[in-house]
Amino acid sequence: MSSDNNVPAVNPLPAAVVLLLLPMLAAEIVFQVGNAGLAGGPAAVGWRVAAIERFAYSGEILAWMWETGRWPWEHLVRFVSYPFVHGSFTQALIAGVMFVAIGKMVAEVFGGLAMVAIFFLSSITGALVFGLLGGAPSYLIGAFPPVYGMIGAFTWILWRRLSLVGENQARAFTLIGFLMGAQLLFSVFFGLFGESGGQSDWLADLGAFATGFLLSFLLAPGGWTRLLGRLRQE
Repeated sequence: MSSDNNVPAVNPLPAAVVLLLLPMLAAEIVFQVGNAGLAGGPAAVGWRVAAIERFAYSGEILAWMWETGRWPWEHLVRFVSYPFVHGSFTQALIAGVMFVAIGKMVAEVFGGLAMVAIFFLSSITGALVFGLLGGAPSYLIGAFPPVYGMIGAFTWILWRRLSLVGENQARAFTLIGFLMGAQLLFSVFFGLFGESGGQSDWLADLGAFATGFLLSFLLAPGGWTRLLGRLRQE
């Protein structure tokens, strides 16, 4: 029996996943170092709060920009900066693990650029849904919305595979149903998934999930060609 000693024990992460994961890790390391008093002096304890104030997405800010017609860059960047700041180490850990697991699969099937596009477009859509439908003044932080965008893309992959083998495609949505139920459970009892200042973060997650699923029709390999073919048939 032959063996290949060059096969790595652990499959390496796609570069796109690593590039998005590093800012999340770097931010959390800085916060932990500050909390431990290893750098920054007494003010370091407030680094996380300062980052949330600077980079979190806010429905109130969206309303202000819409009413005034002013769209300053410092606020527009919040649409894509909020996923990299978390409210606690636990949130960062859970979101990071989920992103690595799902993002790796999506990047391997769709390619790195498509995965990055889904990440940021899901972040933007999730923030918009949160801001427009969230109700009470609150803020949005954490990588859960773009992670749900990745889950939407992964659900599309399962959906396509089930269609090719003639299976019930509704089974592809089992994962999102389970995760939303688990998120509700943990939010109620432990508050682990509450990445926003209110109780409407699930709206951002669902909006991001729908974005990831729908974008997959275009960004999956051959997706644009299939869409053009269907349009021509109509």
